[in-house]
Amino acid sequence: MPTAPTVPGARVTARGWGWRHAARHARAVSGLDLVLEPGERVLLLGASGAGKSTLLAGLAGVLGGDEEGDAEGELLVDGTEPARQRGRVGLVLQDPDSQVVLARVGDDVAFGCENLGVPRDETWRRVDAALAAVGLDLPRDHPTTQLSGGQKQRLALAGALALRPGLLLLDEPTANLDPEGVVEVRDAVARTAAATGTTLVVVEHRVSTWLPVVDRVVVLAAGGGVLADGPPGVVLDEQRDVLVDAGVWVPGAALALPARRVRLADDETPAVLLRAQGLAVGRRGTRGPAVAADVDAVVRAGRALVVTGDNGAGKSTLALTLAGLLAPAGGSLTADDALASGAGPAPVRWRSRQLLTRIGTVFQEPEHQFLAPTVRSELAVGPEALGLPAEEVAARVDGLLARLRLAHLAGANPFTLSGGEQRRLSVATVLATRPRVLVLDEPTFGQDARTWRELVALLGELLDEGSSIVAVSHDPDFVAALADDVLDLSAHATSVASRRGAPA
Repeated sequence: MPTAPTVPGARVTARGWGWRHAARHARAVSGLDLVLEPGERVLLLGASGAGKSTLLAGLAGVLGGDEEGDAEGELLVDGTEPARQRGRVGLVLQDPDSQVVLARVGDDVAFGCENLGVPRDETWRRVDAALAAVGLDLPRDHPTTQLSGGQKQRLALAGALALRPGLLLLDEPTANLDPEGVVEVRDAVARTAAATGTTLVVVEHRVSTWLPVVDRVVVLAAGGGVLADGPPGVVLDEQRDVLVDAGVWVPGAALALPARRVRLADDETPAVLLRAQGLAVGRRGTRGPAVAADVDAVVRAGRALVVTGDNGAGKSTLALTLAGLLAPAGGSLTADDALASGAGPAPVRWRSRQLLTRIGTVFQEPEHQFLAPTVRSELAVGPEALGLPAEEVAARVDGLLARLRLAHLAGANPFTLSGGEQRRLSVATVLATRPRVLVLDEPTFGQDARTWRELVALLGELLDEGSSIVAVSHDPDFVAALADDVLDLSAHATSVASRRGAPA
C-alpha cells in the first residue's frame, strides 16, 4: 500500500461515561474512565456483553440518533463530541452487510470519500490503495451482491481505510475471514496505522491475532469500568487468572474442550439424512453462476459435518442449499426417508412448517433472522408456529434462556444485543423447534471463551441425542471439538475427509 500522508491520531477521553439502550434496565457500559493518546494501538477486550461494541459505537458518534438510549458522563474525540467529528472516525462493524451501501465494489469504497468532498482523482487513488491493502483483488465494477461474508468484511475495512481517519475502530474485523485473510487484514491495518499515525482500537475475542501489532490492552469489566489496562505482556501475565475467569481468550491458557459423551463404534453406520451428489451451488439458485461444483457429501444422524475453505469458495451458499433454502444449481440433493418423513426427497420444495422440525438454519449474520421485539418472544416464534401448547413453549424458551446465558436479556430487543449475544440467540431460536438437522454458519462468532465452551457443549449434546449438524466455520477449536467429517470447499478440494472412522 502506498505511504499515505501522515495525519494526527485522535485523542479519546471518557469520564464516567456510560450508555443504556432504550427499554433496557441495565447499562451496556457504565462508569468508564479512559484516555487513549494519539497514535496508540489498543486491543479492547472483555466478556461477551461487556459493552465493547457499544463503546465503539459511541466513539463513532452513532449513538443517540436511530440508536435510542441515554448517556451518562462524557465521551470525547479530540475534545469534541464524536458525532461532530465528521470524517475523523472510521468504523468497521461486526456485520459487514450493514455497511454495504452501493452496488459496485469501487463505488462502495469511494462513498465516504465522496461525502467528505475528497477530489475525484484522489478518491480513486485511495480506493485502489485500500482494496489492495485488504487483499480484495476485484475490479471496481464487481457487484457487491456477489461477495461472500468475508469479502464484505474486507470491503468494509477498505472503505474505512480510504477515509484516512484519525481514529480507526474495528469490531471483530477478522471474524468471517479464512486464516490467510486474517493475517492479511491484520497486517494491512498495522501498516495503515504506522503510515498515517491513526489511533487504532480493535475489538477481537481471539487475542493472539492482534498482539503483535498493538501496544496496549484494555479490558472492560462486565459490571462497568475497566478490569485491566496496560502493555499487552503485563496485562496478560499479571491478570491471567482474572481474565480467564472473565471469559477472555488468553493466549496459552488451557482450553477445556467439551467432551462428547457418546461416540459411535467403528462398525456403526448412522442413518443418512441428506445426500449431495455432484452438487453445484450458486447464489441465485439455478439462474446464477455456480460458486462451488461437484460437491459430494453425506449428512448422517449424530455426526457433525464442518465446511471449511477460503473466503468466496461458496461455504455459506452451500449451507443454504443443504438447508433447503436455495435450489441446487446442478447435481442433486436428496433427503432420505429418515429425515423427509413423507415430505418428499427435495428439501427446497418443503413448506416452512415442514422445515421447522427437519432442518433449522442459523445465518451468518444473526440480525437477518430476528422477527420479534424481545428475546423471549423471538425464542417463542418457532414453537408457536408449530402449534405447541403454551406450557411447552414456555418450558423450551426458559430452558434456552438459562442455558445460553440470555435470561437477564429476556425482555431486551434482539437488535440491542452484543454480537456474541445475538449469535447465541440466533442459535437458540433454531434449537427451540428441535430440528433433526442444524445448519449453522459461523456458530461461534463473537463468543468469549466461557460462552464458546457452553455453546459447543450444547451442540455436542444434540449430536449425542442423534441430531445432525452442518457447520460453516473458520474456528479451528470448533473443528477440533465437534467435527466428525470435514468438507474443504476451497478452490482445489471438495472431498469429505472422515475424522473419526465412521463411514462417510
